[in-house]
Amino acid sequence: MPESCEAPEPPTSPHTVSAAEVVPGDLVALSPPDAERQRWYVVTHTLPESPETIRVTLRPPLGGVDREEVVGRARRMTVACRRVDVGAVPRLSSPPLDEVGFRDGDRVSRLRAVDPQGVEVTYVRRWGVWHRDLDEVSGPDPAVSDDEVRRWAAEADREGYVVRHRARARSEAAAVTPRRVVVTGLGAVTPLGVGAGELWQGLLDGRHGIRELPEEEFAGLPVRVAGVVPVDPGELLPRPVARRMNRAARFGVLAAREAWADAGFAAGGTRESGIDPERVGVSLGAILGDASVLVGGDRKLREKGPRAVSPLTTPMTVPSQAASQISLDLHITGEARTVTSACASGTEAIGQAIDRIRHGRIDLALAGGAEAVVTPAIMASFAAMRALADGDPADGSPSRPFAKDRAGFVNGEGAGVLVLEAEEHARARGARVYCEAAGWGLSADAHHMAAPDPSGTGVALALRRALRDAGGHVVDVVHVNAHATATIEGDLAEAGALRAVLGRRSVPVTTLKGHLGHLQGAAGGVEAVAAVLTLHHGLVPPTVGCAEVDDAIDLDVVRGAPRALPEDGDLVLSNSFGFGGHNAVLALRRMR
Repeated sequence: MPESCEAPEPPTSPHTVSAAEVVPGDLVALSPPDAERQRWYVVTHTLPESPETIRVTLRPPLGGVDREEVVGRARRMTVACRRVDVGAVPRLSSPPLDEVGFRDGDRVSRLRAVDPQGVEVTYVRRWGVWHRDLDEVSGPDPAVSDDEVRRWAAEADREGYVVRHRARARSEAAAVTPRRVVVTGLGAVTPLGVGAGELWQGLLDGRHGIRELPEEEFAGLPVRVAGVVPVDPGELLPRPVARRMNRAARFGVLAAREAWADAGFAAGGTRESGIDPERVGVSLGAILGDASVLVGGDRKLREKGPRAVSPLTTPMTVPSQAASQISLDLHITGEARTVTSACASGTEAIGQAIDRIRHGRIDLALAGGAEAVVTPAIMASFAAMRALADGDPADGSPSRPFAKDRAGFVNGEGAGVLVLEAEEHARARGARVYCEAAGWGLSADAHHMAAPDPSGTGVALALRRALRDAGGHVVDVVHVNAHATATIEGDLAEAGALRAVLGRRSVPVTTLKGHLGHLQGAAGGVEAVAAVLTLHHGLVPPTVGCAEVDDAIDLDVVRGAPRALPEDGDLVLSNSFGFGGHNAVLALRRMR
C-alpha cells in the first residue's frame, strides 16, 4: 500500500523476555500462539504504570492503528532478534465503508499488517461481487460480497489489517481511441432454411437440416449425408444475375441482402440507401467457395473438348467470388476482401472487418462466410480421412458433438453475414443495435496439417486474446458457441482449452454442428449470427445430437431445451478452428 512501510525482515531466532525488558523498536508477539500465527507488533512506546505494571504501545509492523496494553512487568513476551525503526512504521486507520456506494471497477486492497511478511491482496468488483483475479477464477479464493468487504473494513483496525477502497477511475479521453463496433444486421442461408429467422427458430426447436444426398453423382460414396440448403438459391435471384454466380456466391448474396435490409437500409444497396459506397466494405470467409464449378469445367473438357468450357469457369471458381458478388450487388466500393483460413475463415473475416471499422478505414461492413463444398470429390476425400459421420437423418442428427458416441462431422453448406458498423454511425441513423462486436483473437497450433493439437494450447491462446481484445475478463463470459464438429480429438481439445481458460465457472456451452453439419468456411459466419441472436434474445439454443455428454468433455453443455442466458456477465464467445491449426475466436458483448 502507498502509505505502508517495507516489510521488516522475517523474525529470526525469537526468544522470550519479560515485559520490563522490551524497549521501543522491539518486534514482539504477546504470546507463543501469536508468534505461531505471525501476529507481531512493533513497540513504539513504554511507560511505567505502577511498580508492578507497564503500559506498552504497539503498532502492526506494516502499519496500522496503535493499541495499548497494560501488562505485568514479569509477563513473558516473544521478541524477534531484530529491531525496527519506529519512525518508518506508518500509523494508519482503515475508514469504514458502510456508506460507500460500490461500483463495478472499484478496487479494495487488504493487507494483514501484523504479519511482517504480509502481502497486499487486491480485489476488483465485477458483476456485483469482488474477485481476487478476474481471469484465474479457478483459484481457491471465491468471489466476495459487498457485505463481506464492508465487514473487512469495520474489523480491520481491531484485527490488525489495513483495508483501502479505491473508486473506479473516471475514464479520460485518449489521444486516439479505436471506435466501438456494433452489429446492426443479420442474414443467413443454412440447412434449416433461408433467413436468420428460420435459423434461429430451428435452433430453438432442436431441429436439424441434415439430409441424404439422392443425386446420382453421390451414388457409391461411403457417406451420403450432408447439411444442404433445402432450396435452390438460384431460384431466389434473377436468372441473369444467378447464372454469373457460383452456389456459394448465391448463398452469400442472399444472406447479405437480408442483413442489409435487417440493418434498416434500402433494397438495392448503397445508392438507394444514401450511403457513401467508399465507406462500406465486404469481408467474407471461404475455403474453396464452390468446388463444383471447377469440377464441372474439367468434366466438360474431358468429355466434349475445350470449346465446351464456359468462359465463366475461372471467375466463378475463385474463393473470392462471393465477396465480389456482394460488392457488385450492393454497389460497395470501399473494399471487398476474402479470408481463407480453413474452417476459421468466417470468424477471421468478421474479426478483420472489426479492425477496419475500429481504426476508421471504413464505417460499415458486411462480414461473415459462404461455402458450397458438398461435392462428390470433397465428400469422398473427407470419408477417406475417416472424418465423416454416417447414419439415417430420420433417426436424428448423425452429427453428435460432445457426445460419448460421436463419430465425426457432417459436411455442410450455407452462408452467414453480419452488418458491422461504427457505433456513432449506427446511432446517427437511428439503427437498431443487436450487440457490440467487442473483439477477436487468432492463434496457430503449428502441430499437424489436419489434426488438432490435443493440448489445446493454441485454442486457449486465441480465447485469451479475444477476451483481451474485447477489454474483458473470464468472469464476464456467459456463453460459448463452440466449434465442436463431433470429431473425437477436436471436441476433446476444445473442451480442454475452455476448461483451462474458464476454470471452474459453469458457463453454458452449445454448438450448432448437430443442427447444421459443418459449414466449413461459412461456419464462423452462421455461428456468429446465432451468437448475436443468443445475446439479443437472452436464450441459449440446445445442442442437437448429444444424447449423453462424454465424461471427458466436462463442460456445461446445453441440451434438451433452450436455457436462459446468465445475467452475471456480458460476453459471448464464438469459436472456429480449422485444418492446419487455424484458430479464431469472436467476442460479442451485450449492450448496456
